[in-house]
Amino acid sequence: MNYEIIDAHAHIFPEKIAENATENTGKFYNLHMDSIGVSEKLIEGGNVIGVSRYLVCSTATVPHQTDSINRFIAEECRKYPCFFGFGTTHPLSENIEADIEQIKSLGLHGVKLHPDFQLFEADSPEAFRIYEIMESKEIPLLIHCGDPRYNYSAPAKIRRICENFPRLQIQAAHIGGYCRWDEAEELLTGFGNVCVDISSSLAFMDRSDAVRRIKKFGVEKCFFGCDFPMWNHKEELERFLNLGLSEEENKLILAENFKNFYKISKNT
Repeated sequence: MNYEIIDAHAHIFPEKIAENATENTGKFYNLHMDSIGVSEKLIEGGNVIGVSRYLVCSTATVPHQTDSINRFIAEECRKYPCFFGFGTTHPLSENIEADIEQIKSLGLHGVKLHPDFQLFEADSPEAFRIYEIMESKEIPLLIHCGDPRYNYSAPAKIRRICENFPRLQIQAAHIGGYCRWDEAEELLTGFGNVCVDISSSLAFMDRSDAVRRIKKFGVEKCFFGCDFPMWNHKEELERFLNLGLSEEENKLILAENFKNFYKISKNT
């Protein structure tokens, strides 16, 4: 069966810094990076499996990067209509509300945060200020979750976001907790406002664990994603299809859930 496919988690960088940014990400995780994080390479890889749309983002590791990153993502979305862009902000930004307004004015669809890269506790008062503004303005959040080396984005901290901001739409990356999946399964299931993407996850778990976790969160709450430039699109799709889910479940995870969660129509 030919499925519609949306890549719900991809990173892109300006060409002048893309090679260094990709290399540094690989060093941070001690993993080989499959490609260089530029738009052309993303689309090239996605075309192999027929990706129709990509959620693209980048993260401000220091506050002064926010403006340039948001403008870059918006410009790439103008160049590539298949992109669904998320902007960024930083807890130490001088004006978080202005950052959020910029994201809206640029036509971006949400905010990406990565507490481990940005060096902030996901449940800190400063971070809560971001979520408060986002919830009031109905701006979705894509947040990196989990790392065995740090507690910045531990599932317990993500849970506090879910509990305190029940109207905030949250895409919890990496099945809710990169390499902390048991914690995520215990702490992050059952929230009506939370979905998860399965990026940077399937390569590290066996089939039975992956299927159980997807079912625990709910098939209707999971998105396919490749965490470009980390992983190869073809290999990630093969890992997913090898889980042995039904055609209807595959259809939901590969595209339909994403479109429903973000209220995407043919004209979005």
